[in-house]
Amino acid sequence: MDPGDWPGNLGAGLLPAPDGSCQGVFLRYDLFGGRGPAMIIGNLPEGSPARDVAEGEVPFEVAQLLLALENEEEVTVVGAEDMPVMQGDNLLIVRRLKLSETRISCVQFDRSDNVLVTIAAWDRPITDDLYALLKPLPAELFQQG
Repeated sequence: MDPGDWPGNLGAGLLPAPDGSCQGVFLRYDLFGGRGPAMIIGNLPEGSPARDVAEGEVPFEVAQLLLALENEEEVTVVGAEDMPVMQGDNLLIVRRLKLSETRISCVQFDRSDNVLVTIAAWDRPITDDLYALLKPLPAELFQQG
C-alpha cells in the first residue's frame, strides 16, 4: 500500500521472531487524522505463530485494533463466509469473518506466496475495491537478514 493512496496517517510495524526473521508486517491506517485507527492490515507468512488462533478466537489484527482503540470488551468470531472476488484477472477467495462486535469488519485471504492477509476495520465496511489498493509486500521482506 502506498501511503499516498488514501488521506490520513499510515504506520507500519514488524513482528520479529527470536532468530531475526520477520513473522509478520502490520499496517495501521488512521483515516481520522490522529483520532484513532480505522484499519489494521496484517501480512503473515506461512509458519508465523500469529496465524495460530483457537476456534472462535479473533485474528491477531483484530486484537491489535481493539488494543489501539483501548477497547477491552471480549470479542469472538461467530461465523465466516467465503466469497469470490475478482482482482484484475485473478480470483481471490475472501473469507469474511463475522464478529461479536459488529462495528468491526474483518476479511482474510491467502496470497499466491502463502502470506495470509487480514484486514480489520473499525466502524466501516470493507468493500471489494479495497483489494485493488493493496500492493503485495515483497517476499524478501520475510527472509532472515
